[in-house]
Amino acid sequence: MSIAMETQTNPHVLLFPAPAQGHINPMLKLAELLSLAAIPVTFLTTEHSHRQLTLHSDVLLRFSRFPTFQFQTIADGLPDSHPRTFSQHLPDMLSSFISVIKPLFRDMLASSHFTPNLTCLILDGFFSFLVDINDDFVKVPIFCFRSLSACSSWSVLSIPNLIQHGQLPIKGEEDMDRIIDKIPGMENLLRCRDLPGFCRAADPNNDPVLQFVVNQSIRSTKFDALILNSFEDLEGPILSKFRTLYSTIYPIGPLHALLKAKLANEETESLNSMREVDQSCLPWLDNQPPGSVIYVSFGSITVMGDHELMEFWHGLIDSGRNFLWVVRPDLVRGKNGDVEIPAELEEGTRQRGYMVGWAPQEKVLSHEAVGGFLTHSGWNSSLESIVAGKPMICWSNAFDQQVNSRFVSNVWKLGLDMKDLCDRETVAKMVNELMVHRKEEFTRSAAEMANLARQSVSPAGSSQLNLDRLIEDIKILSQQPKMPN
Repeated sequence: MSIAMETQTNPHVLLFPAPAQGHINPMLKLAELLSLAAIPVTFLTTEHSHRQLTLHSDVLLRFSRFPTFQFQTIADGLPDSHPRTFSQHLPDMLSSFISVIKPLFRDMLASSHFTPNLTCLILDGFFSFLVDINDDFVKVPIFCFRSLSACSSWSVLSIPNLIQHGQLPIKGEEDMDRIIDKIPGMENLLRCRDLPGFCRAADPNNDPVLQFVVNQSIRSTKFDALILNSFEDLEGPILSKFRTLYSTIYPIGPLHALLKAKLANEETESLNSMREVDQSCLPWLDNQPPGSVIYVSFGSITVMGDHELMEFWHGLIDSGRNFLWVVRPDLVRGKNGDVEIPAELEEGTRQRGYMVGWAPQEKVLSHEAVGGFLTHSGWNSSLESIVAGKPMICWSNAFDQQVNSRFVSNVWKLGLDMKDLCDRETVAKMVNELMVHRKEEFTRSAAEMANLARQSVSPAGSSQLNLDRLIEDIKILSQQPKMPN
């Protein structure tokens, strides 16, 4: 006697990113790449993230050309007034994600909410707690998507080993330059200060944020495959470490460059901003000499105090270089509105500076007037700078940024690391080091890495081939017989 089997002939992929700009942006680019390959996609976001996206970007219009693409939303359980910033409110956000998003999402999967039937689930690594591969209602493969660098992700997975060997906790400021030698593949590279920001917890075994991040990273290694926004020539040695944990990995970055290559003959540009973008800086850049501007942006969630703001401001003025600075309304801790320009800095800013609340970063970095990038070292920003061939000054603040900045300065030789420093003398010195004294050295190394990035997304490049393999594997999954419900 034979049992009738169902065959799903059309693929259908569900993508679910964590609700933050740095997670949503690359996953939207992946969604667009899959849609361009005629794979039906459902993109699930929190209701708040969806409102911000549709308010400040053209995602609805851009994805409307894909008839099998759909947005869906899920409640996050937080009040509308909640700021939802990972850097300051992560514990209560996690609590709400676990108590609200987790049961809602599991109910969606169990009730076959997503139609047609799913082929696979691409889940943000941050959200790995939402499902378990052994759950009865999870009937499809789960692919983990990591929006972080491979090097920072690998360092997180190594934290239990660091605790076991007594390399954590960090014992105060005097311990910050101690060398870490128990991360496979990174022996004697990282100092304590270069570990992910949450490693500075006084009691790693009982710090809720650190334990959550580590547990989710370990949990995600049980998923069926890993997708990384990176490329072989940038992080090959670390990617090889991940191949010891996953049977299948797909390094398909830089995603923004891969998508741009696919859209080479189109006028459209994928801008997935959750903030209002000020394009007025572009005409200002048009009037600046080539390579003369230091672009300054600390990302979407970094916050600083009044003192830090003033030190950066004085340092930029004192450097004598032209600067374009993104000063978000919520950049300064405890404030949410226009930052008042101190009288003593007004003249210097008027002569050599331009300030916006949020910039079209990819366009800014590719502008010939920009000669360097003072950045928080978030992974999206780092990749955008690498592709544009712009050297960096790294002022890392939290999460994965500390590891990224160490690799920028000491492995890839693409700039300077000024983590844990914030005084006007250092700012001015490093700006001139990057833009003047070592300009030729950094420009050359940045151009070489940019060329490797472009090669990776070319038709025969490693990331393009990995994307082709991902698409083909999804199509194969859709052809596999399934037991009827």
